[in-house]
Amino acid sequence: MDNLAYLGYIAAFCTTYSFVPQVLYILKTKDTRSISLGMYSIFVTGVFFWLIYGITLDETPIIIANLITLILSSIILILKVRDVMRARQ
Repeated sequence: MDNLAYLGYIAAFCTTYSFVPQVLYILKTKDTRSISLGMYSIFVTGVFFWLIYGITLDETPIIIANLITLILSSIILILKVRDVMRARQ
């Protein structure tokens, strides 16, 4: 593995791990009021396309980072949608 790949893995770790505190906070407090539904909808869609892009290029750092980020950001999005639906009832 060359140095550029290590750089990719470090970048992938940092950007992916940045979602962990938000997910843990929301799971603990059940508070999604400050989360933008529109932003997370667009973000999850973008991450999905980054994942497809990484798979197409067979770039492991892109695949791993975006797969994990897709899972974490989807958790946030699902919880936000759930709360929006509850508020409408």
